[in-house]
Amino acid sequence: MAYRPYQQITRRKSRLIHVGKVPVGGDSPITVQTMTNTPTEDAAATIAQIRKSELAGVDIVRVSVPTEEATAALAEIVREVNVPIVADVHFHYRRAIEAAQAGAACLRINPGNIGSKARVKEVVQAARDHGCSIRIGVNAGSLEKHLLEKYGEPNPEALVESALWHADHLLQEGFDNFKISVKASDVFLAVAAYQQLAEACDHPLHIGITEAGGRRAGTVKSAIGLGSLLWAGIGDTLRVSLSAEPEEEVSVGWDLLKSLHIRHRGVKVISCPSCARQGFDVIRTVEKLEDRLSHIDQPISLSIIGCVVNGPGEALMTDIGLTGGGAGTHMVYGMGKTSHTVKTEEMVEHIVQLVEARATAMKAAKDAEAAAAAETAQAAE
Repeated sequence: MAYRPYQQITRRKSRLIHVGKVPVGGDSPITVQTMTNTPTEDAAATIAQIRKSELAGVDIVRVSVPTEEATAALAEIVREVNVPIVADVHFHYRRAIEAAQAGAACLRINPGNIGSKARVKEVVQAARDHGCSIRIGVNAGSLEKHLLEKYGEPNPEALVESALWHADHLLQEGFDNFKISVKASDVFLAVAAYQQLAEACDHPLHIGITEAGGRRAGTVKSAIGLGSLLWAGIGDTLRVSLSAEPEEEVSVGWDLLKSLHIRHRGVKVISCPSCARQGFDVIRTVEKLEDRLSHIDQPISLSIIGCVVNGPGEALMTDIGLTGGGAGTHMVYGMGKTSHTVKTEEMVEHIVQLVEARATAMKAAKDAEAAAAAETAQAAE
């Protein structure tokens, strides 16, 4: 998709690694992650939560494995879901080894809290033996003692030094299939650390503002921090950390990427804040449409504008548009052109039908294109 010059983002060059079958870094799409909050030992509950996130469009899911029972359950979890699983390991290096054996696609470790260099070496060997990548997870809340003594407090320099120190441990073992994160709950600290790290290395970066807060405050905080980084071309995979259900983190992550025109999935709603000019209840209409259209995975833009002041202009730039009119009759647009009218009482159902029909047609076209490409490739063999 072509954009105007002021909408272009020049992405930082990074190495390519893989989390299972999902590429991270290089020219691959920026991926959306989340983390489960069910007890991992309860495989059924954890699988159910991951499936909800899959419906929301998640690319990678992280699962905490604090106990031997959790790593035992991980094998079933990996087998029953459709996305790669990152095993989150703290304190006990044996959990990382067990997780690799259970089929984890990636091991998230903070080398500073899993023990000696010898234990890190064992984890690296397990990752190599089982085809796992690694995420070095540095956090402002768990920096090494010697760095806190050196810098006096968590700061960008301390986070970056920790990250590069641990990266060097892996590189000395001949292992470079890893990404790095330097998270903090303070937006300024996290962004500055990522900016410095992006300049200091070419490893893929997992970006996030940790402990961001509840759904509303955490979304705002993450939008400021992650949005700044993504706009600057920094970040290869991300997690929006919210005190909310995992699928909500996924939805916010996608909204961030869609807002910056980085990735497109599902319906992008452009709607006005509403005012006394509105010809229908914009707020309730948008609420209903977002709920009714949450299952759509094709990239479709939809404008919902309450009156004719900005409605026609917005409709010119969306696939489907609705503009409020008088006497309970409203204008529907298709691909930027005036199409037909619809009554208030039929409006929501009608828009849902239009969007679903367009999504079906788009999927059919993509499937046909893929089939034709496969046929051409087979003929060439």
